[in-house]
Amino acid sequence: MNVYLAEFFGTLLLVFIGDGVVAGALLKGSKSENSGWLTICFTWGLAVTLAIYAVGNVSGAHLNPAVTLAFVVHGSFDSGLALGYILAQTAGAFLGAVLVWLHYLPHWRGTSNPAAKLGVFCTAPAIRSTWSNLLSEILATAVLVMGLLFIGTNEFTQGLSPIVVGLLIMVIGLGLGGTTGFAINPARDLGPRLAHALLPIHGKGSSDWGYAWIPVLGPLVGGLVGVAVFSWLNA
Repeated sequence: MNVYLAEFFGTLLLVFIGDGVVAGALLKGSKSENSGWLTICFTWGLAVTLAIYAVGNVSGAHLNPAVTLAFVVHGSFDSGLALGYILAQTAGAFLGAVLVWLHYLPHWRGTSNPAAKLGVFCTAPAIRSTWSNLLSEILATAVLVMGLLFIGTNEFTQGLSPIVVGLLIMVIGLGLGGTTGFAINPARDLGPRLAHALLPIHGKGSSDWGYAWIPVLGPLVGGLVGVAVFSWLNA
């Protein structure tokens, strides 16, 4: 498995499970309907853990363009690989979302709320406020990247690091995700949003492209902020 295929498959797995738990919580007729925010955050964390176990020894399991860009700026990743990583991550997220659509195929027609259907695929703010929403994504992603770099400076028992990273995702979701749904990952939001736009989902409504730039730009900026703060603390 080459590094690009690893990033593609790892991000596919991440989104298939992560968007899958959201589908289970939001779509009518699911056995996990209304399972709530705690379940969603917990499962996203475990999805990240599984994806890291799957491909971390091949590509480093960035699974996130904001992480890839941040590591390039930090000097810990080859800039020549960055574009390929980002494209693979976005494509993997797209296909992961398509698999969620197929997995829950009978449930789309039974769900009348277009916003709930969109929420399976991508994020939306609890209160729509452009600059506040952007700031939320910047701050949450800064914590993500700082956390990854902090984790990287410590030694763990072999095989434990993916679990620690999964816990980091859970902490961010529970502590900071209530404002925007914590995209903290441009590929995780953009790929599935594109899938929502293209798939023949019954009664799906708008893909909300007017908001789509926030979960892309916010994490990219936040990743750079995280690197800057980490570098300052370790100067």
